[in-house]
Amino acid sequence: MTAFRSGVVAVVGRPNVGKSTLVNALVGQKVAIVSDRPQTTRRDIRGIVTTDRAQLVLTDTPGFHKPRTLLGSRLNELVGDAVGGVDVIVHVVDGAAGVGRGDAFVYQQQVTRATGARFCVLNKIDRLAHHLVVPQLAAAQALGPWDEIVPISASNGDGVEGLFDLLVGRMPEGPPLYPVEDVTDQPMEVRLAELVREQALRVTREEVPHSVAVTIDEMEREGNLTKVHASIVVERDSQKGILIGKGGGTLKAIGSGARPEMERMLGTKVYLDLHVKVMKEWQRDPKALNRLGY
Repeated sequence: MTAFRSGVVAVVGRPNVGKSTLVNALVGQKVAIVSDRPQTTRRDIRGIVTTDRAQLVLTDTPGFHKPRTLLGSRLNELVGDAVGGVDVIVHVVDGAAGVGRGDAFVYQQQVTRATGARFCVLNKIDRLAHHLVVPQLAAAQALGPWDEIVPISASNGDGVEGLFDLLVGRMPEGPPLYPVEDVTDQPMEVRLAELVREQALRVTREEVPHSVAVTIDEMEREGNLTKVHASIVVERDSQKGILIGKGGGTLKAIGSGARPEMERMLGTKVYLDLHVKVMKEWQRDPKALNRLGY
């Protein structure tokens, strides 16, 4: 009988290359929120996938970038903490946008620090003309030495199963690191807050994305109903107006988008009560960042 394998995989890359989409695809369900806004991921989210032969613990890290705020610096520190001591580091690059200087920056700053196996994942090949795949694979190869280079499409699943098998092959023999029924180690309040933030990013687009944080203020379960009271935190009064919208329309749209996802996650009906709060310049305020869990 083949021995069970388990280990930790750090998923790194510049912003918006599809790291969270890949982690969700490997886990088989949503554990990390997704949007096309940079810095969507603000925590080192662990997705857990367990089969009868292996368990992978996947750390989805914030996009590594040159920070402009204290929040940005703290996000980069999370990435640095996540790559230490992992069994495999997976550097995701965007084949559709093209491999470039930002990817080289991540490689030098993060991948070179890894002591485990080094994988490069060329994502979004579904958006590439066939004759452009090989040149992008060559550009990925030029970043540095790799143990594996794997072309995939995280959004439609092409190549994901093959990547999973390659990752399992690099894991040491050993028992599961987490209970086999777990899919993430995030507290439920954090997962629910992230669902609200995902919808705020979707609805407001470029207007306020970096300035939005979400807190769950209270949760109470009554039979088949969970009441969730949440606050969307912004930095300026003008942003508060944008998030509320005319006649409260924007806030209602955020709630309408988040509620079905919450119901799937909780397995109950959800009453979602949303409010918008202003916390001046919270991205630059150490005390505010601590209060918001960053």
